[in-house]
Amino acid sequence: MDRVQLVLLGLPILLFCSDVVTLFAPQPPAAPKPHRHPQPASGAFQPGDSSPYAADSAQVAEAQVDGPGSGTTVELKFCASCSYKGNAMTMKRMLDTSFPGIHVVLENYPPPFPKRALGKMVPFVQVGAIATLMAGDQIFPRFGMVPPPWYYSLRANRFGTMASVWMFGNFAQSLLQSSGAFEVYCNGQLVFSKLSEQRFPSEFELRELIGNRLSESQIGKNLEKELVLDDEVESTHAHLSVST
Repeated sequence: MDRVQLVLLGLPILLFCSDVVTLFAPQPPAAPKPHRHPQPASGAFQPGDSSPYAADSAQVAEAQVDGPGSGTTVELKFCASCSYKGNAMTMKRMLDTSFPGIHVVLENYPPPFPKRALGKMVPFVQVGAIATLMAGDQIFPRFGMVPPPWYYSLRANRFGTMASVWMFGNFAQSLLQSSGAFEVYCNGQLVFSKLSEQRFPSEFELRELIGNRLSESQIGKNLEKELVLDDEVESTHAHLSVST
């Protein structure tokens, strides 16, 4: 066996072993997020502050936390193996900008269980095919079988056949691991499904769908809080102007 044959044999085996290790290796733990202490803004309410505007500043800061999307959770479940993460990140930035206070979660949408099971079996099929090509003369007689004619045809170009087995196996595994999904849920309710529509939602369409699903009670609560805050601020200013 010369050097060219060794390279043709070793390269598919090396790539195949790396695929097997990557497939069954546990996922690395997520990096811990650094804990940042919020810095009080200038003019914000400080403990012990007895100025006339202290209560108003605290109420303004509380109102700024509760945005139009406060209390709403949107889940973007997409096919990670289909390279849909870029679209999901774009939609997340759009929702964060359009509805301040909204909570957007990105998740992988896995394929059905039969496809996942078949995807796990592809590496074993690749190993069996390569082992048969390398030692078929000893494998077939152990089962009381005569090597079929196609075996000798494939073995005549065993290195090209092994490379083809590896390439087609990886293609099949990638196909079985993809779901082609881009599903959007708002507070647990499905608002858009790429599996049903066979297309991606536009930013305008998704903004309108989420806007229609925002909780009426939460929007009314925020509006009521803003009105009460405005009334209190006006009354405080009127009281100060009268006293001066």
